[in-house]
Amino acid sequence: MDAIAATRVTARPEDVGLDGGRLSRIDGWMDGWVDSGRLPCALVRVMRRGQVVYARQCGQADIARAVPVADDTLFRIYSMTKPLTSAAIMMLYEEGRFQLDDPITRFLPEFRDMRVYTGGSRGKFDSVPAVRDITIRDLLTHTSGLTYGFMQAHPVDAMYRDAGVDFQTEDASLAEVVGRLARLPLLAQPGEAWNYSVATDVLGHLVAVISGRNFGDFLRERVIQPLGMTDTDFHVPAEKLGRFAANYTPGPDGGLVQVDDPRASRYATSRELCSGGGGLVGTAADYLRFCRMMLGQGALEGTRLLGRKTVDLMTANHLRGDMAAMGQSRFSESSYEGVGFGLGFSVTLDPARAQLLGSAGEYAWGGAASTAFWIDPAEDMAVVLMTQLAPSSTYPIRRELRVLTYQALV
Repeated sequence: MDAIAATRVTARPEDVGLDGGRLSRIDGWMDGWVDSGRLPCALVRVMRRGQVVYARQCGQADIARAVPVADDTLFRIYSMTKPLTSAAIMMLYEEGRFQLDDPITRFLPEFRDMRVYTGGSRGKFDSVPAVRDITIRDLLTHTSGLTYGFMQAHPVDAMYRDAGVDFQTEDASLAEVVGRLARLPLLAQPGEAWNYSVATDVLGHLVAVISGRNFGDFLRERVIQPLGMTDTDFHVPAEKLGRFAANYTPGPDGGLVQVDDPRASRYATSRELCSGGGGLVGTAADYLRFCRMMLGQGALEGTRLLGRKTVDLMTANHLRGDMAAMGQSRFSESSYEGVGFGLGFSVTLDPARAQLLGSAGEYAWGGAASTAFWIDPAEDMAVVLMTQLAPSSTYPIRRELRVLTYQALV
């Protein structure tokens, strides 16, 4: 099936247990955010029981060039890359290449004898030896002790910036940046705390080492192409640049300031380093195909990427309680009370504690430019939201859209 056609409405909401009138409340919500000048554009797709029941977009993909957002607009999906990378490493797991509790030093010896930061400054700090090696499960669940340089919340974050540990902008190879990372201290002991991090970029490097293939090539050949995600890649070729959205940030007057011109963007040029943690550009249509594969327990239209039990394992909570109990009370605009983490996804444990309209067992993630998706197996439903506004914590649009989609279930 053509990926774009797959995002057009294929059934009436009432045919799959949704109230069309209530679902249309999304229209006014989208228009309000865009017409106020706070979002450049908004695109929403809602799918239930395999049918697309809501497909609408409004606003400008590129304000300066007056390009309206469309079905085939290309968006920076940033951290929505992580679930695809997680699927890739789990495909190798299914081939018997490793166990989840294997130390990553089995494949990446540069991570031997890691140390954990205990105090001081980034120039002169105290540390203790890690009590054990980082495991592959630690990377998948963000409990490895790694961090992100952009967080600016801890001295180790600053060390990442000083050392050039940035998988989004560095011109070095994936192996080189991972090597720089391995020389820096951990934020916490492996397995002890949930901390969002470059762990999925390390997983991308692990995919390359274990498979013997370039990570970008592996992801294209084993995940992206088999799913028919025809517009998803780590760069935008010249013939597609007219469909590539600009990225924005809030300006001092509440308006929008462009921070990445699509024609001059780094995504317009192919890079050696393919970031498994945040490097992909793609369409809503493509991402909905990934969601359909996950809802299909690892298969889409006769193509199976993952086994049913592997999907069950990936979408179960692997933390000791929720993320708040493991040191992360909030991230982006959301509280993490009542929310756990699986192998590549957040997992709702208790909607009441999370103060979210939704279901226990729903799994999700988002991107730095305010994109988001969630998949609800209990309701056989998936939602994809696309826009381009960084940072993602600017407005509570993901939480609001959850209410607008779930309140339409009858």
